[in-house]
Amino acid sequence: MSDAPATAAPTTAAYSPQQLVNLYRMMQLIRRFEITCNELYMQGKIPSTLHLCTGQEAVPTGVSFHLRASDYVFGTHRPHGHALAKGVRAEHILAELYGKATGSCKGKGGSMHVGDMAVSMPPAIAIVGGNVPLAAGTALAQKMRRLDDVTVCYFGEGAANEGAWHEAVNAAALWSLPVIFVCENNLYAASTPFETAFRVRHVADRADAYGMPSEIVDGNAVLDVVAAAGRAVARARAGEGPTMLECLTYRQAGHSRSDPRTYRTKEEEAEWAERDPIARFTALLLADGRVTQGDIDAASAAVEDEIAAAIAFAESSPEPDPADALTDVFKD
Repeated sequence: MSDAPATAAPTTAAYSPQQLVNLYRMMQLIRRFEITCNELYMQGKIPSTLHLCTGQEAVPTGVSFHLRASDYVFGTHRPHGHALAKGVRAEHILAELYGKATGSCKGKGGSMHVGDMAVSMPPAIAIVGGNVPLAAGTALAQKMRRLDDVTVCYFGEGAANEGAWHEAVNAAALWSLPVIFVCENNLYAASTPFETAFRVRHVADRADAYGMPSEIVDGNAVLDVVAAAGRAVARARAGEGPTMLECLTYRQAGHSRSDPRTYRTKEEEAEWAERDPIARFTALLLADGRVTQGDIDAASAAVEDEIAAAIAFAESSPEPDPADALTDVFKD
């Protein structure tokens, strides 16, 4: 599969120094959160498996740059970055992973189901492609209510071979729904390489068959994602219908904690490590000159404080009452 088409790279000049620092801080928060989760899992403190998004931080960070609190986001089974970028608090996500009552879903969902309706992110959906029809339905509701809010639906490239994906994408295009379909193409559906499951070169190639515009984006270049997402969100808010964004990226971790990654080479991993989104953006910021190393260090220190506070919150939070297993089953 080829890289994203060559286009003029967005420059830092279009953004204020604070906006640039905020983008860096969010990517660093997602990275440090995922690394911390891995460490806590290895210590036996997180009871369920993990699907980490280490290396993919630029995608949700860039997309969420344009989102309001009232815009909806539907995550995947790899949802921590989606949730953090949308505004779900790190302490509530980590408490959820611990299975604590203070978790974002009261400890009932775990890693693959984090979300918070207070920031318009329903609990993430672990079924591959299962979030796509729900995102289309939410966008339909937004349109019927004559809102200018949008819905973002994340999915991995493997979801694009699910029947529900095609049905929902077709409906969204047919009804001009305000939804942005964001494919996080990290090259592998679990351990299946992209080229063994697709005859097209890109997932975005399928958008044209449904009458939907699309863009292929370097998903490890956060400003490229910001720019493409900005165009897609503007179209949706203006009533011009859905857009498909295919963000080419790479998960540095395995599919899950049990994945030995024997299906890909160390050389491939090293090549993508050279394209690390945080390292690339840091170099870009320092070359810009308006953001200093001191600014970056301060943002990184703030992230470490937030992670430490999240751990303390999760570990000091109460266990759920067993009787709570019977609550939240039906809407009152």
